[in-house]
Amino acid sequence: MRYELSDYEWNIIKPMLPNKPRGIPRVDDRRVLNGIFWVLRSGALWRDVPEGCGPQITCYNRFVRWRQAGVWDQIMDMSQRPRYQTYPSALSDGHRRFEIRPQCAVVSANPAPARRS
Repeated sequence: MRYELSDYEWNIIKPMLPNKPRGIPRVDDRRVLNGIFWVLRSGALWRDVPEGCGPQITCYNRFVRWRQAGVWDQIMDMSQRPRYQTYPSALSDGHRRFEIRPQCAVVSANPAPARRS
């Protein structure tokens, strides 16, 4: 599938993810991340997440929960460190960096400067 995490990227991101087991077994985090990145990179709707990425509602819910928990901030901070900038990343296509805004579920490429009120 397009936009899948490489083993290298997964090994960097995996320790940053919350792993609190609840009542039922979790859908594999790597599959869900691949679904989240697929939506963010392709611009598709959450309902169009490929079946191999787990349930679409799971992808959306984890995206929102991890945003609220600051997980995306950690991942973005890690991806900005110099030793990771030279490697291909699911968060960058070589020309654009993706910004995950903490206020909402909006992801934009090459974010515009903040507007003044």
